[in-house]
Amino acid sequence: MQAIVSIIMGSTSDYPVMEKAAKFLNDMQVPFEINALSAHRTPTEVEQFAQEAEGRGIRIIIAGAGMAAALPGVIAASTSLPVIGVPIKGMLDGLDAMLSIIQMPPGIPVATVGVNGAQNAAILAAQMLALSDETLAARLKEFKVSLKQKIVRANEELASIQFDYKTN
Repeated sequence: MQAIVSIIMGSTSDYPVMEKAAKFLNDMQVPFEINALSAHRTPTEVEQFAQEAEGRGIRIIIAGAGMAAALPGVIAASTSLPVIGVPIKGMLDGLDAMLSIIQMPPGIPVATVGVNGAQNAAILAAQMLALSDETLAARLKEFKVSLKQKIVRANEELASIQFDYKTN
């Protein structure tokens, strides 16, 4: 089995957030790898990773970073693969990281999900891959149906709660 998605984080302290991406990809049976690389502490390794990723079979990179959050942009500058940035909550409730990731110059796009939105990054990566993978597309459709079913069940539970002045 060869990874087709790479999950990268600035440090292992970001793992609790990025683990949600790993769990989703695992549930969808998408082969992935997960590593820590720092744009500031290991810049040479980040550039090498980005330049070699496509040749290793990687098709999408999910990069999470907090504070200055340079990692997704640095990776995007060194590869033509799609990069999905995950701003990680740190200082300023993650606003600093989010602004660092979304303020990319023309020609260096980074798709960006919400703060701590690693699961959404994995869903977006799976949706991109599903454009050419009918089996994965079917799994994603099942996932979307399960989201609807959760809300249906929640409303059934809410309907059973009684208050003197509740009308539904």
